[in-house]
Amino acid sequence: MSGGLLDVLVPTRDRPAALAVTPAGLAAQTVPGVRVVISDQSRTPVEDDPLAATAVRIARRRGHRVEVLRHVPPRGSAGQRQFLLERAERRFALYLDDDVWLEPAAAEILLSAIGELGCGFVGFAVQGLSYLADVRPHELSPYEEWTGGVLPERVRRGSPAWQRYTLHNAADPAHLAERARGGGRPWWPYKVAWVGGCVLYDRQRLVERGGFGFWRSVPRRHAGEDVVAQLRVMEEYGGTGLLPSMAYHLELPTTVADRSAECYDYVMESR
Repeated sequence: MSGGLLDVLVPTRDRPAALAVTPAGLAAQTVPGVRVVISDQSRTPVEDDPLAATAVRIARRRGHRVEVLRHVPPRGSAGQRQFLLERAERRFALYLDDDVWLEPAAAEILLSAIGELGCGFVGFAVQGLSYLADVRPHELSPYEEWTGGVLPERVRRGSPAWQRYTLHNAADPAHLAERARGGGRPWWPYKVAWVGGCVLYDRQRLVERGGFGFWRSVPRRHAGEDVVAQLRVMEEYGGTGLLPSMAYHLELPTTVADRSAECYDYVMESR
């Protein structure tokens, strides 16, 4: 598929050094003509930082359309993601965290996979390479590949499917890919509870399922907004992780330190 079908949506706040890495990865993508929208809630605008500004210029020089938008004051991560969704224009929307580096073929593979599978979202679970020597067989046990297509699923807390969240801890995605091998396939889908950090949506299907519009109904300090959005899309259209992952976590401290208010408790439990 063409990069002209893809918006990359990047929320950022007070991490200019990390943001310098993320657009650099986007600049090297094999898919041309990607549109990148960065929603900046930093105290100091990211374009005032030489590293971040240079990375943005490189991405533009490489033929990508990059827009950096100020979105202040901050009103939580769900509000930030909804702001980005409302500015998306293209058929597919890739939400990419501001501390993730993508391999050059990542966008091409994501687009190819969602086109072939026809589901609501596909994603690369981000992997922390400092944990490569930390193999956790007990966390890999829920692994199950999709065969015969990706189907809608209803995943809720406490269900067996919810336990798949352990597949994405530390370097578990790398260990899964090494164990499964894929039988010579360039990529293959597997069942997830949700995927964090790098998720490509069919934009219209995300909008149809409410997007992140629930931001007004949760506390200002909240977490887990991507979980709610994906569970909703997955229930109607299906969603999947892809192996091998082509997304790498920079392993910086989280900007969401207070996780006492999970969006799931305010949105999904009320259904």
